[in-house]
Amino acid sequence: MARISLTPRRTLLNRFVEWYCTRAYGKVMDPVRASGHHPKLLWAQLRFEQSVNRWDKLDADLQALAVMASAASIGCSWCMDFGYWKEHGRGMDERKLQDVPLWRDSDAYSDLERDVMAYAEAMTANPPEVTDELAARLVGRLGEPAFVELTMLVAVENLRSRYNSALGLNSQGFKDFCEIRDVRASG
Repeated sequence: MARISLTPRRTLLNRFVEWYCTRAYGKVMDPVRASGHHPKLLWAQLRFEQSVNRWDKLDADLQALAVMASAASIGCSWCMDFGYWKEHGRGMDERKLQDVPLWRDSDAYSDLERDVMAYAEAMTANPPEVTDELAARLVGRLGEPAFVELTMLVAVENLRSRYNSALGLNSQGFKDFCEIRDVRASG
């Protein structure tokens, strides 16, 4: 349950963002509602996310796996729910999406994908546990621009997941449209 009200004042910005979210995602996202209490923060967050969405040095599937592995490591059900819905809609392999929380035990991933998810988890650990060997493998396979993007994507997802988790924001049911299984209930 959210730790703050998800009904911010009905400012022009909040009404516009509600309209846009409903049009683009079918509902207003709870992190947006929470941020609506602080218009300057919401505006900065929207501009930042637009910029992040334009990054393109790293393959889109690798981006998704890194983001979701980080969210799973933190335990952000909102991010996992939305991430699955977003990537499923983009056409990403459903098995890869479903197996993210259990990626070490799944045969759905290539060696590169495993390294990306290992890196995301290592970065997300507190303190970070990134090894020189893993970083060197990724730089060698991806190149420096994509590796830098990967690193920042994981850092951004840490921001999102920790923000949502601290505010008590949970799954909004995006997954209901994709039939994602609840791995926590089954494991």
